[in-house]
Amino acid sequence: MKIALDALGGDFGAKPNVLGALKALKHNPQLEVVLVGDEGVLRQELSAQGRPVLPKRLSIVHAPETINMDAEPAKECRQKKNASIVVCANLVRTHQADAFVSAGHSGAAMVAALFGMGRIKGVLRPAIATPMPTYRGVSLLLDGGANADCKPIHLLQFAVMGSTYMQKVFDIPAPSVGVLSIGEEETKGNMLVKHTVPHMRKIGVNFRGTIEGRDVNTGETDVIVCDGFVGNIVLKLAEGLARTMINLIKREVKKRPLAMLGALLSKGAFKAVKNHTNPDVYGGAPLVGVNGVAIIAHGRSNQTAILHAIETAARLVEKDFIGDVGAKMAALAPTFEQIEKSLHEEN
Repeated sequence: MKIALDALGGDFGAKPNVLGALKALKHNPQLEVVLVGDEGVLRQELSAQGRPVLPKRLSIVHAPETINMDAEPAKECRQKKNASIVVCANLVRTHQADAFVSAGHSGAAMVAALFGMGRIKGVLRPAIATPMPTYRGVSLLLDGGANADCKPIHLLQFAVMGSTYMQKVFDIPAPSVGVLSIGEEETKGNMLVKHTVPHMRKIGVNFRGTIEGRDVNTGETDVIVCDGFVGNIVLKLAEGLARTMINLIKREVKKRPLAMLGALLSKGAFKAVKNHTNPDVYGGAPLVGVNGVAIIAHGRSNQTAILHAIETAARLVEKDFIGDVGAKMAALAPTFEQIEKSLHEEN
């Protein structure tokens, strides 16, 4: 199995990508990794890590161009055919790689995946599916920001793809699904929620109803469905709140000598909580709905995050995630068509 890695993507350049790739090769003897990026830079980083000669199962594809973070992603991907993220997607399209991973520009990753690999037949909108650490384990929130405006049919498809992901990656036989809303009553919510909820029980997912924002981190459902505008706000709010709480605890502990002692005694518990909530261990966010495995890692990914993103990509390939989603979309095509017809009549 071969994974293409956007080896210069992310805030920290080549180093975490190269180290993450080397770790992945060590963990999985069946894996091959293709480093995609400026070959001179990558070889220099490999030499700095004591690897002047390419290790077995590691190769380089030269891609000298990079995506401008301030530019419009679609325009950049069209104009820069040799940009690393574009080359990664094309390697998957031409079957020279089985999946790709990037910690670079997330918008460009989506555009490159759509341009290079297309959509799974029947999928109307791909979504960014983001693992969220919860009190009970981990939930999957989608869309995490790929689609600011959605229709009910998009949320229904997100529910199917999210359920499939949780089955494949987290081995949950019948993942529970909730629609994010402003109340537990299914009559509450905006028009998108109100038009989506009545059809959720028609598509074969384990639908538990609507959930509120306070339920996101409790793990009330395995899959949380919303539009990308709401989803991205939820993700950024959770990230900021976690960082603020940690800083507040540190600040208050330092003010109290006895609290310092308690903190030392609780070091193991704090470490366990940090590990559970560490996004690096969840393998990035898959772009579900495109016709190939694509993992979007956080821009600040370290070597551990890159390692887990590569391992998640490999798992999705091994479990035939794309084939499974395609089969479900084909089976549900008549249902989706009927739902769209009824939604059109409602409007």
